[in-house]
Amino acid sequence: MTTTQNGPGTQELAGKRALVTGGSRGIGAAIVRQLLDAGAKVLTTARSATGTVPEGAAFVAADVRTRAGAEALSTAAQEVLGGVDILVHNVGGAQPHHGALAIPDEEWQNALDLNFLASVRLDALLAPGMRERRSGAIVHVSSAAVPTVAPPFLHYVAAKAALEAYSRGLAAELAPHGIRVNTVSPGRTATPGGEATREQWARLDAGPGQDTTTPPLGRDGRPDDIAHAVLFLLSGRASWLTGSNLVVDGGEFPRG
Repeated sequence: MTTTQNGPGTQELAGKRALVTGGSRGIGAAIVRQLLDAGAKVLTTARSATGTVPEGAAFVAADVRTRAGAEALSTAAQEVLGGVDILVHNVGGAQPHHGALAIPDEEWQNALDLNFLASVRLDALLAPGMRERRSGAIVHVSSAAVPTVAPPFLHYVAAKAALEAYSRGLAAELAPHGIRVNTVSPGRTATPGGEATREQWARLDAGPGQDTTTPPLGRDGRPDDIAHAVLFLLSGRASWLTGSNLVVDGGEFPRG
């Protein structure tokens, strides 16, 4: 076997089959592009085609908030890719409200379905194939804001906190079968979705909980900043990493 220096653009994931949720724009699209550059065959999904899916990736419309959507996506992955070696759950988000007690029940359920249960359902459908092959890598995208107190987004951070706890447990369960499970937690990143959410928050007059300061490293994150972290965790360079949470936030949310 020839050994080469691994890194972006080195085809280090050649022959791998990857499924990325929410890959039509922003962070998801950056992840798709980097996976393609690394030689992977990629299928991505969103609720509807936006015309911004990176060239070279296959696309299927699916609503992963529902069990039926997850099952349809799993079937498409088998038909298009012939199986999945890499699974990246990037899809997520929530609408801000005037404090935790103002979040309606349906918004709590939507936040859980989108930010937590979508990952649980797809993992349950696709990880068994990885287990049979005794090889695979899963990355769940969480949020660096999980440790903070932000009442307008409590449904979002609560769902992401559940995702992080679940990811650690799944990592322990699947490690003996050659499958690694890790989490990436982005801070404030310059994406269309992020900008729209911050504008909604500003209109709510969220008060002291709203952070408008620049991260210590002097700028907001870029989608590629997050995608680089995801690619690292999927690659052989992270072969001894599982159950970890890689925070990529420019120092925005210090953790003790």
